[in-house]
Amino acid sequence: QVQLVESGGGLVQPGGSLRLSCAASGSIFSIYNMGWYRQAPGKQQRELVATITSGDSTNYLDSVKGRFTISRNNPKTDNAKNTVYLRMNSLRPEDTAVYYCLAAVPTTRYWGQGTQVTVSS
Repeated sequence: QVQLVESGGGLVQPGGSLRLSCAASGSIFSIYNMGWYRQAPGKQQRELVATITSGDSTNYLDSVKGRFTISRNNPKTDNAKNTVYLRMNSLRPEDTAVYYCLAAVPTTRYWGQGTQVTVSS
């Protein structure tokens, strides 16, 4: 079992920045991928924003490339903490959504509870 706790959402003006954090606990050494998805208002499906593997390979949604950066610490060297971050710069109103953290293990996926990001003047 893996538990995920997200933090860092909020209200920001267009052009501003936020950093989201997602702390994993439980069976963290079984996690091989972590990432962020988002669900915009009025949309039924979540879209992939960014992912990072245990080998630090990253993947981004085209519309956030160059503005968002995903990173994670290494639980083997960082006191067994497994946290993934999403640094979001140059935020736009269309980035408004609930952002969900994801952790993938060989048999299933775990989701966080979501954190609201609102970009508005």
